[in-house]
Amino acid sequence: MDRRSFLKTTTAGGAAVAASSLAAPAYAQGNRTLTLVTTWGRGLAGVHDSAQYCADQITAATDGALNVELKAAGELVGAFEVFDAVAAGQADMYHGVDYYFLGQHPALSFFSQVPFGMNFMEYANWWEHDGGKELGDDLYSIFGLKAFPAGNTGPQSGGWFAKEMNSPEDFQGLRFRMPGQGGQVLGKLGASVQNLPGSEVYQALSSGAIDGTEWIGPWADETAGFQEITKNYYTAGFHEPGPNLNLTLNLELYESLSPSHQAVVEQVARASNLWTMSLFMANNSAALQRLQSGGVKLFEFPDAVWDAFGAAAEEVVAENMDDELYKNCYDSYMASMTSSAKWGSLSEGAFAAQRNRVVGL
Repeated sequence: MDRRSFLKTTTAGGAAVAASSLAAPAYAQGNRTLTLVTTWGRGLAGVHDSAQYCADQITAATDGALNVELKAAGELVGAFEVFDAVAAGQADMYHGVDYYFLGQHPALSFFSQVPFGMNFMEYANWWEHDGGKELGDDLYSIFGLKAFPAGNTGPQSGGWFAKEMNSPEDFQGLRFRMPGQGGQVLGKLGASVQNLPGSEVYQALSSGAIDGTEWIGPWADETAGFQEITKNYYTAGFHEPGPNLNLTLNLELYESLSPSHQAVVEQVARASNLWTMSLFMANNSAALQRLQSGGVKLFEFPDAVWDAFGAAAEEVVAENMDDELYKNCYDSYMASMTSSAKWGSLSEGAFAAQRNRVVGL
């Protein structure tokens, strides 16, 4: 259905109706209660907070004209059901990360996270100024959705392991929780990859159903309690250098909002993007210190493992090129990342290295 078609009318004499006589768009009036579902269990550090921030700020900014009620994963629909629920109009919007839904379309990886992909600022640049928003609108409209970036965790950790990972061969047969294209990379290294919602990971790890997991970073991981099960923590990962969380609305619902309320939704999502990123940055260092004080051992993957990640990631990200939209997203994403990274390495990257050396950070 073309939701943007104009009503065409003619007079009996065939005269064209003046443009000024076209009816103005009809927007829903009065206070409305909107349901926000999420991919996050209630209380999951940072990500649930990000969803709650969106709900609270939309409600406040509209003086309750849009009253957003949050239903965490499992309270109305399951974590992996929110995409379909909002597309079908069973809920009004969702907050989540869209690599959970690559079965809907593989190009959703570019609007969540690509292995060895963009960091927070690079993604913001692509979305806001370098073609990402237009491609996102094309993709999400296929499903009757309208998406806005509304949170970012910053670089995610490599994860928790039962043993040290000294070579690519150590991933053979490893039962590991990692969603999205990152999980596909580990699959190419022989791992048995599990895709579990965040609220189910602790139980799976503690029961031995999985051998290891990634989640987010020190603060969220500490809150989840993974340090109670294993002490081996890899602080840098290849899979999510800047994962984007979306606030995604049913498109017909979004288009029924007044322009001012549409602007509120967009600006709240934009504010949540920065607010969420800074929330993780504010908490990660102190949490890492507490983890170390509690006996957690920090590791970095050896170069041979990084090289294996890289080779497998190149294969994974280059798949699905027979889909035109996926290829268009890939080309645009990679061109923007290359441009941003080139300047970033010469400016911020060089400065950070010198600052850490001079100041002693």
